[in-house]
Amino acid sequence: MYYSGKGVPQDYAEALKLFRLSAKQVFAGAQYNLGIMYLNGKGVLQDDVLAHMWFNIAGANGDADGSENRGKLEKRMTFEQITDAQELARRCIALNYQVCE
Repeated sequence: MYYSGKGVPQDYAEALKLFRLSAKQVFAGAQYNLGIMYLNGKGVLQDDVLAHMWFNIAGANGDADGSENRGKLEKRMTFEQITDAQELARRCIALNYQVCE
């Protein structure tokens, strides 16, 4: 079972905007919540690759739930999807969170 978002409001457009701004400031909780939004298709199109990328980044920034959800999500992903998600995460971090999606 996946953990729910950490305070994801029902106004998904506003949440997406705020989480993206916070994610750029390396706030792991916002990065985790972006993973939840992509995992569940709330406010965005459902996308396991982007969910994995955000969980991976959140985990790298200290969010244990992000690491745990990334591992659970990998069980339903292909090798190619995981590879794509990892490359997106590396690029996002290397570009100071300015190009992440």
